[in-house]
Amino acid sequence: MREIDVKQIRDEVARMCIETNYFIGEDIKSALEKSAQIETSPIGRAIVKDILTNSEIACSKEVPICQDTGLTVVFLEVGQGVSLVGGDLKEAVNEGIRRGYQSGYLRKSVVEDPLLRVNTKDNTPGVIYIDIVPGDQITIKLAPKGFGSENMSRTKMLKPSEGIEGVKAFILETVRLAGPNPCPPIVVGVGIGGTIDKATQLAKYALFRDIRSSSQRDHIKKLEEELLLEINALGIGPQGLGGDTTALGINIEVFPTHIAGLPVAVNINCHATRHQQVTL
Repeated sequence: MREIDVKQIRDEVARMCIETNYFIGEDIKSALEKSAQIETSPIGRAIVKDILTNSEIACSKEVPICQDTGLTVVFLEVGQGVSLVGGDLKEAVNEGIRRGYQSGYLRKSVVEDPLLRVNTKDNTPGVIYIDIVPGDQITIKLAPKGFGSENMSRTKMLKPSEGIEGVKAFILETVRLAGPNPCPPIVVGVGIGGTIDKATQLAKYALFRDIRSSSQRDHIKKLEEELLLEINALGIGPQGLGGDTTALGINIEVFPTHIAGLPVAVNINCHATRHQQVTL
């Protein structure tokens, strides 16, 4: 067994909380730069250039890209050959969030009870998913999720007979209804299959994938390509003011499901799509 002290996880989570809020990923930057070149709407092109300028300022001054520094979502892939020492795993992750948001001067946006609405004042707890995998390493995937985009996400239990066309129609409807609210150009994460909760988890997980990559399943890759074209044909454009770039990318994850079901979840992310991962 390989020992990993949870303090390492705590420290990495703290670092990632800060860095994901200060610096956009290379995949997102590349997509925005491409959009600035090909966007045919003058207003849309100017907005994309402003987004890039904003990210450059955030990077150089080490300040948040956006005032909404999100609710922290963490996926942990824990090797079954790992022995965790030094404390509780979930508490280590939450302590990392706590330290990152404090030292990075990031807005604390978490309320302890969804109805009573009292702020926890340290952005904890995070939403933590733990998966046991082969090997003796731990991979931490972290994303601060802003709620301008989260609030535009949807889940639906389709009938199997609705098939691929029903899935496409629901995804396009979700993006159309979102309009300017999630700060487009957006990234769309889609989960198909499993149960209602598994589909939403898949949609969230899909947002971690580099948008320059494609699904390894040929039919899903084709679906991603078709949907990206159709989403951008909606004309919503950057910040909802019209144009060719409504979405920078769409990532789809699938999972086996019941013969009587076709769960679909769409998790929309803003143009920043903050995410990072590290393996210990």
